[in-house]
Amino acid sequence: MAGSQRNPSPVSFLTDPILAARLEAIKQLAGGFSDRVAVVDRDFNVIYANESAWSEDTSTSSGRSAKCYQAFAHRSDPCGTCPATKMYESPEVRSVACASGGDGTACGMHQAFPLVSSRGEVESVLVLFKALPKAEMQTSGAHAVVKQEAKLGELIGSSAPMREVLDMIRLVADSCATVLIQGESGTGKELVAKTIHQTSYRRDKPFVVVDCGSLPETLLESELFGHVKGSFTGAHATKRGLFEEADGGTIFLDEIADTTATFQAKLLRVLQEGEIKRVGGNQPIKIDVRVVSATNRDLVELVRAKSFRQDLYYRLAVLPLSLPPLRHRREDIPLLVQHFVSASCKRHRQPVRQVSPDVMQALTQATWPGNVRELQHYIERAVVTTTGPTLNCKDIVAMGSKPVEHDLRTVARGATRQAEHARILQALQQTGNNRAKAAKLLKISRASLYNKLRAYGVAEA
Repeated sequence: MAGSQRNPSPVSFLTDPILAARLEAIKQLAGGFSDRVAVVDRDFNVIYANESAWSEDTSTSSGRSAKCYQAFAHRSDPCGTCPATKMYESPEVRSVACASGGDGTACGMHQAFPLVSSRGEVESVLVLFKALPKAEMQTSGAHAVVKQEAKLGELIGSSAPMREVLDMIRLVADSCATVLIQGESGTGKELVAKTIHQTSYRRDKPFVVVDCGSLPETLLESELFGHVKGSFTGAHATKRGLFEEADGGTIFLDEIADTTATFQAKLLRVLQEGEIKRVGGNQPIKIDVRVVSATNRDLVELVRAKSFRQDLYYRLAVLPLSLPPLRHRREDIPLLVQHFVSASCKRHRQPVRQVSPDVMQALTQATWPGNVRELQHYIERAVVTTTGPTLNCKDIVAMGSKPVEHDLRTVARGATRQAEHARILQALQQTGNNRAKAAKLLKISRASLYNKLRAYGVAEA
């Protein structure tokens, strides 16, 4: 993984509690894996690699000490530019993936994730050298077709971003470490949390969901930690909290970014000590609960703005997982449409409906700002409000949906707007949300930048 810039004062896994916790979680996860897993630092030293990663012909395997290019690419010198180094140069990059072959992939790296220290810097990377996904070979004439796994529990997707998510879920499921799921509204964060639980050894224990954003602070504490009789007005009896109800299983804290600083401090203590205290009580209660949290907001930005505790963020994000929006995994839309049509027809006691090619094309090209949830509700509405064996474009127009334009000019204009919007957000992130510096970076006037921010609905900092 050549090409990274040396950090003048690297943080050690031995001295940094966050890095130590993440390394321990990775060791627990990867120990029995047949797939190759490794942790590599900025200087390309192999900090950890599971048994599968050490090939039989690796000369340094006996000492388990090597550079990554020696151990995994069998080279005496560093490789060419490695995609993994992007995470050192741009901390906002949350993962990189490699296709087989080409410069910088001699080691066989499939995907890499950043490991962040307690001071918020990327100090090393988790590397997955995963083989091709399980495939079903279907022969048609002289051609062989590889059908990759597209489902894990209730999660569906065969696109590259979703395969990365499914791979990560399989990797983290049996760990006891906390998982932070980040993604836009409607991307399926609760479903991912449920899949992590159902794939883990805790599957036979409770899975408890808490919407942190819907409860005031005092009620949230009582719900999570329980309370003793007489601790507040209306507390007529002692009540067990949801952490106790979830003992041995998983608790999912949704919209964790919407909690107060006081609650965050109490939750941090629960994660550190593995015990709770009921509201109004003094007796600590030991719990064994796997905590999975989620948010549709950028917690890193909230930490920088001092509206979310940095120490709690690192406790929650021992194993971070980012969900792609539906517009970044369009090739999954046909799979999702077929699944939702079948489920809706069954639920509403209708014969299975077919989806015409023009409808499938229109659905695939739509923007879906509400992501998978919006698509699911849209399909259900179409099934309920139309008749006939096939869903067609007339049905879509009849429901009042906006028809999809297919002319080249419209497509090009939409693609340009998406690319421009993404580049503006990237420039703002690179400049710490400084509008003047972002405008200079984009080579446009400040007035033009402000006009574009208003057009794209980007709020002022």
